[in-house]
Amino acid sequence: MKKLLPYLLLLPTFLIISLFIYWPAAYSLRLSFYRITPLGNRMVFVGIKNFQRLFQNPEYINSIRVTVIYVSSSLIATIFLAFFIALLLNMSLPGNKVFRALIFTPYAISPAIAGVLWSFLLNPVVGHVNYILSKLFGLQIEWLTTKPYALIAVIVATVWKTLPFDIIFYLAGLQDIPQELLEASMVEGANSWIRTWKIVFPLLSPITFYLIIMNLVSFMFSSFAIIDVTTKGGPGNSTTTMIYRLYLDAFAFQKTGPAAAQSVILFIIMAVVTIFYFKFGERRVHYQ
Repeated sequence: MKKLLPYLLLLPTFLIISLFIYWPAAYSLRLSFYRITPLGNRMVFVGIKNFQRLFQNPEYINSIRVTVIYVSSSLIATIFLAFFIALLLNMSLPGNKVFRALIFTPYAISPAIAGVLWSFLLNPVVGHVNYILSKLFGLQIEWLTTKPYALIAVIVATVWKTLPFDIIFYLAGLQDIPQELLEASMVEGANSWIRTWKIVFPLLSPITFYLIIMNLVSFMFSSFAIIDVTTKGGPGNSTTTMIYRLYLDAFAFQKTGPAAAQSVILFIIMAVVTIFYFKFGERRVHYQ
């Protein structure tokens, strides 16, 4: 009985995971090899034709290009901004406790609410961003309805929403760095720039490594709400990422087979990225 007890305790968790993760994943994989009528009453096996047609579809190729630009830009901006803001918040500056409380606020709201907020801020008539730009530079930009400003707006909203999560981790890491180490480097004549890039940043590389993985997953799969609220993939598919293309094909155009094939492709991409980083990235990560 003692040998069976651990398995019995794990059984409810395994059933829930199987019901909500494994079974839908297996069903999506099966659907990716079929063509299904819009009413779902007929299925025809087509093999890998759904995948072949996807990579011959200019709209899907465009969504891959948009995803690469969106994810890479958001990732680089978020990591570097979070690191520098955490450095500032870790200093003994007046009002830092208030800034710490305020800067974490965006993380508490949902992506959909963040999209609504940025839609209002970037509104060409009543938005605060255009009001400030018009006063300072005389600019009036249609942020959400023209290229390439729509994609820039979505990236800014995504970075703004994700920054607090990264800042929390960097701030915790900075407070764990031994002060004796920094003081010894100062005695050796290292200036603040050398201390930041030669000592502090390498010591935080495990956190950076973790944040790259988490942000990559988040930008790939959690971008739907912000894009749907702000631009709905437009103008001209300029903000249609792979996850938003999947939504359009699955729910707007009722293309169940191609949508299932897209979900399989996303799964493979994330599996490859995760394996690559864990296999090769750790060699360049410094652990204390």
